[in-house]
Amino acid sequence: MPAKSKAQQKAAGAALSAKRGETKVADLKGASREMYDSMSEKELDELASTERQELPEHVSKD
Repeated sequence: MPAKSKAQQKAAGAALSAKRGETKVADLKGASREMYDSMSEKELDELASTERQELPEHVSKD
């Protein structure tokens, strides 16, 4: 599943980094912490690897 916004893509990248042991889990906050807890490394990799050019910065929760 591709990311829907740049913010989501960035949060997935941070969570993926923590899953791989590259950053501390304690440094995660908000959406990235929730993603870390609820998603697999494969799912995070798919979100984090989304092309960013066409993505909006944020998407409303409607």
